[in-house]
Amino acid sequence: EVHLVESGGGLVQPGGSLRLSCAASGFTFSDYAMAWVRQAPGKELEWISTIENNGAVRSYADSVKGRFTTSRDNAKNTLYLQLNNLKTEDTAMYFCVKAPTAKSTGGDFSRRGQGTQVTVSS
Repeated sequence: EVHLVESGGGLVQPGGSLRLSCAASGFTFSDYAMAWVRQAPGKELEWISTIENNGAVRSYADSVKGRFTTSRDNAKNTLYLQLNNLKTEDTAMYFCVKAPTAKSTGGDFSRRGQGTQVTVSS
C-alpha cells in the first residue's frame, strides 16, 4: 500500500523559506517519478513540480520556477521541496504525489499524502 507522509509546513513571512519533506513507503520509491501539488482554499489542485525517478529531470510550474526546488533521496525514500522567496499566494496545503510511471504523473494526482500546510503571512 502506498503511504506518503508530508512534513515541514508552517507559518512564514513573505520572502521566507521552508523545506518540505515527503516520506514514502509501500512501493519501490526509485522506480517512480514523484510530484508536488498544492491546493489553496476554494481552489483546484495546482501542479507544482515533477521529478523523474532518478532525479535527472525536474519540471516546474511557471508560478514557482526559480523559487522552488524539488529533490529526492532514493536511499532514504524521501522527496523534498525547498521553497524560497515565499509569497502570500503560495499559501496552500502541499501534497506529494506518487506518479504511475518513472517519468511523469500524466495528470494523475490520486496517489497523494495527507498534506502539510504552508501559510505565508506577515
